[in-house]
Amino acid sequence: DAPGQYVRVRCCRSFYPGERSARREVTDTDERAAARYGLREVATPALERTEMYVDKSGEAIVEELYAFEDNGGREVALTPELTPTVARMVVARGQELSKPIKWVSTRPFWRYEQVQQGRFREFYQTNIDVFGSAAPEADAEVLAVAADALTDLGLTADDFEFRVSHRDILGGLVRALAADPDVVDTPAAIRAVDKRAKVDEGEYLGLLSDAGLSRSTAREFDELIAGVETVDDLDAVAAAGGDDVADAVANLRNVLAAAADFGAGEYCTVSLTAARGLDYYTGVVFECFGSTGTVSRSVFGGGRYDDLIESFGGQPTPAVGVAPGHATLALLCQRAGVWPEEALSTDYYVLSVGDTRETAARIAQDLRAIDDEVVVETDVADRSFGAQLGYADSINAETVVLVGERDLANGEVTVKDMASGAETTAPVETFPPAVGRPTYDDFA
Repeated sequence: DAPGQYVRVRCCRSFYPGERSARREVTDTDERAAARYGLREVATPALERTEMYVDKSGEAIVEELYAFEDNGGREVALTPELTPTVARMVVARGQELSKPIKWVSTRPFWRYEQVQQGRFREFYQTNIDVFGSAAPEADAEVLAVAADALTDLGLTADDFEFRVSHRDILGGLVRALAADPDVVDTPAAIRAVDKRAKVDEGEYLGLLSDAGLSRSTAREFDELIAGVETVDDLDAVAAAGGDDVADAVANLRNVLAAAADFGAGEYCTVSLTAARGLDYYTGVVFECFGSTGTVSRSVFGGGRYDDLIESFGGQPTPAVGVAPGHATLALLCQRAGVWPEEALSTDYYVLSVGDTRETAARIAQDLRAIDDEVVVETDVADRSFGAQLGYADSINAETVVLVGERDLANGEVTVKDMASGAETTAPVETFPPAVGRPTYDDFA
């Protein structure tokens, strides 16, 4: 924000009307897509106890949080993600809720991390979660909701793709190839795969070696996963990995087949180099990438986290979710030319001149009653005719309704089309008409 006596705290962002209206349109689009699949909106707290994140990720996580002691002496943190919160909510009322539990929520989160392209310390996500189903159809439905949200925004298969993988394939393959499976740190190996595109080859192979693979085995592992470009390529992986990997391959095939039936198949590609870095992921995972490469990082990701509810003290509950982040999604939409218009728009400005407030107010109220989406402004600052007309132009008013003393004496109002500048008159007693949105063309 501009310098002044007070400036915003750098962890938090400000959005002015044009940008905010565009973001609202994106949020509404995401949530409408989720609602069509029966996902129900939940609201979640901005503060959680810090220990919830420490228990999940270790003490080091505190350095990445906005954590502090509140006035009651409690250690709390601004929520950095939603998954632990909804897990806690499911545990609290899991026995009362019909399964599957299908929730959606859009809200801000905060992480104390380096700002970069598509990443801010305060960021917004639409979280979509399904609890209580281990069936491939649940994974496929999450992919379908995400695909519908993106295509509803105007994106096409030429703009994005879902790179779909399976962590049990990766973990099983690591253990099958290792000389001694007992010394392999499987989560560390999967985290190495997640960093594959972000570090150079030497560092990547070093991470796999640190996880317990020899250098030659690390190369063999990488050649296997990088060689998978189609579903048919999974046969070689299944053969190399044994029964556990074969079962995971079968599950991945079933999810992709269901996604095709649900209308999301054209957006999905098999990519075992997609891993998702968080250890709570357990099965199918996926990441959304822009197809043109103009957005340098994943737009968003999701997947299965079947063990998380149990780790919070609940009954074993399978779960799958996705969380489109609005910052990277904005980049993707902007590069594709489908980001919503940020200019303000106004349907009507009712311009009052002289002692005409009562009639002008009645017309403005009647115009607002046309439907829930019509936008009507009128003068609230006692300005001159010229100042009001200038303001109407600044808010992109489509139609100006001029209510002046001379007009009313003639039993009419003036209707002005702001784009062309053309004017005509309409009877004041029947304006606006009972049906439709009146414009200049209706009276010309």
